[in-house]
Amino acid sequence: MELNDMFPIYKYLDGLLLSRQGDLTACYVLELPELFSLSREEGLTLHALFEKAWKLLPEGTLIWKQDWFEQEELSIEWDTESSFLSRKSDGFFEGRPVLNHQSYLFITFPATGKGLRSSAYSNLFRKHWLDSPVVSEARLELFTGILGQVEHLLGTGNFGFSRMTEVELLGLEGRKGLIEKYLMPGSPGFELCDQEFKPDWKIGNNYMGMLSLSSLDQLPAELEVSGVYEPYSTDLSKFYLGFASPVGQLFSANHCYQQVMQVLGKEDLYGSLESKKLRMTALSKYSRSNELAALSIQEFLESGIRDGKTPVRFHAHILCWEESKEKLTASIQQASSSLSQMGLLPKVESLGAPQIYWAGIPGNATALPSNETCTMFLEAALCLYNLESSPRSGASAKGIKLGDRRYGQPVWVDLSDEPIQKGWITNRNKFILGPSGSGKSFFTNHMVRSYFEQGAHVVLVDVGHSYQGLCDLVGGYYFTYSETSPICFNPFFLGPEGLGTEKKESIKTLLLALWKKEDESFKRSEYVAISNALKYYYEHLSLDKSLVPGFDSFYEFLGTGFLRIIEEEKVQVKDFDLLNFLYVLRPFYKGGEFDYLLNAQENLDLLQQPFLVFELDKIKDHPILFPVVTLIIMEIFIAKLRTLKGIRKMILIEEAWKAIAKEGMAEYIKYLFKTVRKFYGEAIVVTQEVEDIIHSPIVKEAILNNSDCKILLDQRKYQNKFAQIQQLLALTEKEKSLVLSLNRNNDPAGKYKEVFIGLGSKSQVFRTEVSLEEYLTYTTEEKEKMELEKLCAAFGGDRKRAITELSYKIQNNE
Repeated sequence: MELNDMFPIYKYLDGLLLSRQGDLTACYVLELPELFSLSREEGLTLHALFEKAWKLLPEGTLIWKQDWFEQEELSIEWDTESSFLSRKSDGFFEGRPVLNHQSYLFITFPATGKGLRSSAYSNLFRKHWLDSPVVSEARLELFTGILGQVEHLLGTGNFGFSRMTEVELLGLEGRKGLIEKYLMPGSPGFELCDQEFKPDWKIGNNYMGMLSLSSLDQLPAELEVSGVYEPYSTDLSKFYLGFASPVGQLFSANHCYQQVMQVLGKEDLYGSLESKKLRMTALSKYSRSNELAALSIQEFLESGIRDGKTPVRFHAHILCWEESKEKLTASIQQASSSLSQMGLLPKVESLGAPQIYWAGIPGNATALPSNETCTMFLEAALCLYNLESSPRSGASAKGIKLGDRRYGQPVWVDLSDEPIQKGWITNRNKFILGPSGSGKSFFTNHMVRSYFEQGAHVVLVDVGHSYQGLCDLVGGYYFTYSETSPICFNPFFLGPEGLGTEKKESIKTLLLALWKKEDESFKRSEYVAISNALKYYYEHLSLDKSLVPGFDSFYEFLGTGFLRIIEEEKVQVKDFDLLNFLYVLRPFYKGGEFDYLLNAQENLDLLQQPFLVFELDKIKDHPILFPVVTLIIMEIFIAKLRTLKGIRKMILIEEAWKAIAKEGMAEYIKYLFKTVRKFYGEAIVVTQEVEDIIHSPIVKEAILNNSDCKILLDQRKYQNKFAQIQQLLALTEKEKSLVLSLNRNNDPAGKYKEVFIGLGSKSQVFRTEVSLEEYLTYTTEEKEKMELEKLCAAFGGDRKRAITELSYKIQNNE
């Protein structure tokens, strides 16, 4: 038999499918919320939205929802110009098995007077349709008007909803449409496949199987929109998942989960049920079952009439396909187990499978046999809707590459620009909280590397040598203190931008900080004097090219050239005490205790250097060095903010922020977090102690109030204190359950840790899963770092080669 002879769809007409029986069908693509992202309340809202929409549809309308889940191996589009680590990341994810999901919705307006009929009348067996169905303008206009109301209502939901195009439905040469896809599921080619139902159900080379839900006896006494997902729940929080998720994203096999309902007329249905109830009551003395049936009908009628519920015919089934009988048997068993977990009694379809499958062709919904449906209320039927989907990347490859929780599918998560454009957040600042061992430094390494490779200028302030490997790999500047190589700067060096206002103010702020104590104020005359000193100093440098800019030459100029100037101008000591100024600053001049600090001759143009790491571990408690160094760091970043137009600027302060706040630098942190957004910048603070949040006014007043992006890692150590964290971070119950679910059900075959990312109203959990080469770049394990440094030295400082070599050794257990 030729498919063309039996094919039930007549044509594509004005955005609708017209069947040979005169049925009109509108087809839609749904972009549902991602798996594990819906709270219980959000699930109820989505359920209520569908219920309102379907109540707008007239009696007899059929709504057929198809959820396609197809296994495939990831294919990466390689970029030859990408970085060493990016290429290794692509190779790591290449070929990974994932489960892709597409959701479609078909609303069918049957021809006048046409309802569902028994399987004996299926159009798979007979041609009882008209050859050329005619659609009246009035009917088309009525259907279009009703669809407009439905589309407007569903358009207000938190999911994508759009009409399918002709190409999406019917395809083009070299591209399958949905109808072709349905007729040959799992087939990689574009040629139509043979379909046979006996002795085995096969389409092309794939074996087919089906489980159905078509009787109330298969359903539990009560249905819910969502249920508790135990693997992610704790004693303090319940994690909710959509009721139908076990046959959706959690069912890792090729399958299509289809949910069908037809809106019924209340008067006709209730009238027939009343008659049936009377018959059952009359026969109740002959059988207890008749009495129970009468009571059940009575309860159904009372509930429907009292609450104004909408009755529907309902059917659902799972269509599976595999390349062998053995794999199909395993998939059917897995699907049966998933249905049983939901409290449903699965039925393996045999004789009825061909008619049910045939009715699933888009636009052929009225061919569904009525004996394969059961009557129930709309709100209960909608509980069997699949409401969650596979992960989606950001609009472009920007931000940070992470993995979804279920399959580790790589997704790009934009933490900065897209959330602002969509109105989720109003600033790009970030607050990161994670105890020791939670993967905090690992995640921040991955994040800053991603932003750096996308053109951002990054300034890192650390106290634990967490970023040395990454800094070396990307060719950044790494400032740290040691006895043989102390940390040093040269704030007097002028780059291409020259002595602009910002640079001048930066140096004046530094000199005043070196001269005056924290609790000392300075006079206006002293400020003017220092300003003049800088002006004359740079004029002096322009006249004598042999002089090297630095604190030493500036100090010498103060004691000679500037001394003559203030004597000529008769500046009084009470207005500016030059001798006192020189005396206090003497330790920073040659021969002094800190003569190295402000006289660097290398790494001078910090403004144009895109990756800077300041490691302050050995000086974080030093009363002089630490405040001076942190002031210079802040001034460097502020100069970047004001000078580098159109370039993203990021400053990340690890645990050093606590010491910075103690040294009177709190105002800088406040300034950064309040104003950095105006200069296309973002400030990030990282901490690991809960007490830091609770007891620091800096965190509460400046950081938390101005950080719309909150990133949390495993909080199980703080589970009993989490109520305080939840209150301080203003986390919702949904966000609380997400945070406390971190790392509770990780794939034992994968080496990764999970991270919670909250972007205003949008929050989700991801895997931080990277290639071995990325891991070796980020690792803070001392043994691994020592082995890598040893190899790096052996290869003449070639870190890429060292990483590649160590990776090879680990993979080959050498």
